[in-house]
Amino acid sequence: MSTTQSERLRGLLEPLVSAAGLDLEEIEVSRTGRRRQLRIVVDSDEGATLDACAELSRAISGRLDETDVMGEGEYVLEVGSPGADRPLTEHRHYARAAGRLVKFRLREGGDLVARVLTVDDEGLGLEVPGVKGRRPTARRIAFDEIAGARVEIEFNRKDTPLQQKEEEA
Repeated sequence: MSTTQSERLRGLLEPLVSAAGLDLEEIEVSRTGRRRQLRIVVDSDEGATLDACAELSRAISGRLDETDVMGEGEYVLEVGSPGADRPLTEHRHYARAAGRLVKFRLREGGDLVARVLTVDDEGLGLEVPGVKGRRPTARRIAFDEIAGARVEIEFNRKDTPLQQKEEEA
């Protein structure tokens, strides 16, 4: 049974990433002209710092040099953390987004922008912002109702009444 290069890379690199206290989010091998690029995306509940990514990059480079998984020829290795606008696809992504404003694309159609308050095995407890001076409302959605989700960037975030109630409880 043959395995793809990405599967071989994941098997080789996941122990290194885990030992660094990080989660391996993505492996991407691409080609630009004659040059190949290996892009590794890592994250953790606390985030992936620049120092952690640099240290992991050195460890990964050493491990790759010991094997032939990248084949012959040069390649560029890039180790980094996911961008702020990456899609939320795993349970841990939603847990890390607690307190953040998220735009949901719902399976039933339509979009919903709401703040993630709680995350459990079945779904999310949300705070839907009020419109035109109205108070925010609570809403619950199950994971199977979500077709896609991304964190919204907030430059001037203000705590809302529902959040203040959660913090006081």
